[in-house]
Amino acid sequence: MNRKVYKALAKKYGVSVDEIKRDMQEAINHAYQQPSPTAQAVKRQGEIPTVDEFMLHTVLETKNV
Repeated sequence: MNRKVYKALAKKYGVSVDEIKRDMQEAINHAYQQPSPTAQAVKRQGEIPTVDEFMLHTVLETKNV
């Protein structure tokens, strides 16, 4: 599923999938410099979630709304 999202965004903005993932990871990294309690709720392996971990959390939370 994530791959489809990355490909759609890359096509929309005329960039590579790698660039989309890199930019998303940079935004996540920035947000986790001072994470909110909501951000802390994202399940992750390390201190900062990967793009895939963040997207999985977002999808699961959206389904629960």
